[in-house]
Amino acid sequence: MKTNVEQAVEIRDLDLDGHAQVIRLRTYRPPIKRGSLPAIVFFHGGGFVKGTPEQTDTICTRLAMEVHALVISVGYSLAPEFPFPTALHDGYLAAQWVVSNARALSVDVKSIAVAGHDAGGNLATSLAAMVRDQADFRFAAQALLAPLLDPSMTRFADLDDDKTPDMSAAECAFGYRAYLPVVSHRLHPYAAPIESRRLKGLPAAFIASAENDLMHVEAEKYAAKLIAAGVPTMVTRYGNVAHNELASRQEVLADVAAFFIKRFGTTSKRS
Repeated sequence: MKTNVEQAVEIRDLDLDGHAQVIRLRTYRPPIKRGSLPAIVFFHGGGFVKGTPEQTDTICTRLAMEVHALVISVGYSLAPEFPFPTALHDGYLAAQWVVSNARALSVDVKSIAVAGHDAGGNLATSLAAMVRDQADFRFAAQALLAPLLDPSMTRFADLDDDKTPDMSAAECAFGYRAYLPVVSHRLHPYAAPIESRRLKGLPAAFIASAENDLMHVEAEKYAAKLIAAGVPTMVTRYGNVAHNELASRQEVLADVAAFFIKRFGTTSKRS
């Protein structure tokens, strides 16, 4: 059964020519109002090898309503059939589609953000760097939820015995091997954001880490590197939360929405 929020948001699917194949975009539009909307390009999780736009329905509908933004969930190409950089280029094409169709979509091109969970967090911040380097538009903000940023897997947390992770090191390694079969790519700044030495100029960031997550160290170290590079950054570790559940926790979604509202300079639509 759909919640009241989901019923109020218009959800549509459309096909887009991706980098190597047709991909699907799933859009979430809040009740219509006058004027243009900010937009959030969102990437689902799944360790680079699985996942669909539908799994983002909860977070995307809530962001659409609370931020009063058009949210676009990207059904990017999955590894191992489509390794790096296919998914990243799919994201770039999706962002370009939003910009190119901004007028028809009633989107403010100066208020477009990017966000993602898990592998989607990797794609989100990598896309922000790619846009900074190559595009004639810029993202206004980025939100990364339990992002996978370190293909070297050398920054794992030493969790206490009472902390139960829901994503193992083996699962993480499998995803990286599938997405980055070429070993040299595991140091590419668009694949291993935490290794990048060019973080200046990236959009303001909100980074959410989970206490019961082996990968929370890399998320927090990346936040520190962004701060050192002069990027306005907020980082929050959520207690007693594991990797996969982070993107569905109400307190996390509220904080992400508040961050985007502040960055867009909009008014909360929370009822």
